[in-house]
Amino acid sequence: MAFLKKLFKDIKAFSCLVIVLGSAFLAFGLYNVHALSGVTEGGALGLNLLLEYWFGISPSLTNFVFSAVCYFAGWRMFGRTFIMRSAIAAGSFSAAYGIFEQFDPLWPQLYEMPLLAALLGAVFVGVGTGVCVRCGGAPCGDDALAMCISRGLKIKVEWAYFITDITVLALSLTYIPLGRIVYSLLTVVLSGQIIGLVQRIGAKKK
Repeated sequence: MAFLKKLFKDIKAFSCLVIVLGSAFLAFGLYNVHALSGVTEGGALGLNLLLEYWFGISPSLTNFVFSAVCYFAGWRMFGRTFIMRSAIAAGSFSAAYGIFEQFDPLWPQLYEMPLLAALLGAVFVGVGTGVCVRCGGAPCGDDALAMCISRGLKIKVEWAYFITDITVLALSLTYIPLGRIVYSLLTVVLSGQIIGLVQRIGAKKK
């Protein structure tokens, strides 16, 4: 009982609610924008879409598995509170994506408007991921990886995201034309900057 009380205190109900909403916002954007516009993301999100294209596995499953592996590996570095909040974020993302898959996409015409898709996708990914990380959790495994890189190399988190993102974009050339990858690079850069901005808004300087 004492363990459960301490766990609940560490997680905090309000932070959990924000993480759930942020993860759902992210899943909504990934399904309605990135998955069908031909403009992909980097990191775990882009990897999820790549695996869906080549193997037909839903991101609701691949993201949860990938995240579980990353968070298990980073348990000691990030601590129990971060891991528990990230588990909530990853679970919420998978559940929300699975629900959204049951409906037709809202904006199929975005395939013909890659620039708009890149901008919209950056907002969904940047805000959705940013609020989760701000609350001490991460909806995708590469969020933990980016935070490790940021901490280890002493660089801003948005540039750590860029390192992992550019790697996945290179792999995405196996199924996405080079012209679309240019737009994907734009959405990756913008989403990373938005994540960093969300983290810094109202933050006290040390």
